[in-house]
Amino acid sequence: MAEGRIIKALSGFYYVQSDNKIFACKGRGVFRNKKITPLVGDYVTFDITENEEGYIQNIKPRSNELVRPPIANITQAIIVNAVCQPTFSPLLLDRFLVIVEAKQIHPMIIVTKKDLATEAEIETMIEYKADYESLGYTIEFVSLIEDDDLTKIRSFFQEETTVLMGQSGVGKSTLLNAVEPEFKIETGEISTSLGRGKHTTRHVELWAVDNGLVADTPGFSSIDFTNIETEELSNYFVEIREKSIHCKFRSCVHVKEPHCAVKQAVEAGEIKQYRYNHYLQFLQEIIERKPRYSND
Repeated sequence: MAEGRIIKALSGFYYVQSDNKIFACKGRGVFRNKKITPLVGDYVTFDITENEEGYIQNIKPRSNELVRPPIANITQAIIVNAVCQPTFSPLLLDRFLVIVEAKQIHPMIIVTKKDLATEAEIETMIEYKADYESLGYTIEFVSLIEDDDLTKIRSFFQEETTVLMGQSGVGKSTLLNAVEPEFKIETGEISTSLGRGKHTTRHVELWAVDNGLVADTPGFSSIDFTNIETEELSNYFVEIREKSIHCKFRSCVHVKEPHCAVKQAVEAGEIKQYRYNHYLQFLQEIIERKPRYSND
């Protein structure tokens, strides 16, 4: 029995890295029977056959997992944004941050395409940068054609298992190709009519970058909060979480309740209005989602 980590899933095979070798493995039938799917990032035990293929026997407990993309045991999320083409969306950034916070994954925010932006767009982005840094987030402007910036980006991957997130067209695959040209990951052009990139990443794979691993994942323009409940959401907005301990009611969801410290902080300008608006929008989405039924 050998141990390793799944670094790629493709066409029914799980490619497991073990002692600097990669084995093409199949999952045991028991996984299908229990409706368990091995994920890229899983630590597994497997048997090796005579032809250097294998069968996954066990999946070790996961520290976290994402559904889209299907990947497990992530330590860091780099959320890639663009100043323009497509236009920066704080609403979408907050969606990603909520998902990352809920999974207890450390976030880092990268902003690209500064060289293509107008002065007004750059000024607006600088203001947003100050807002998010005041919340404790790391946010970096980078150019994918500057050697110093590429060196900086490479340092972000050290000792981490990183997932790249971001809207289609912001340049996630381009970023990886710039950091490590041998990847040759397919990139798509931006649709000028939609302002979106084409979906070019076909499967999830962990790539070695220096002393870390990074997954390139499909870009998408919306994500939902399937596993987040109404009373949990405020925990994933840093400033709302900090203020909510002063609310009169422990069950306060910061909408219509009296003596709400969060609403008071919004009125006082201590919480940005747009962040609170995003919280309200996400809360409404969670309230309105269809109930989930179990066969248990």
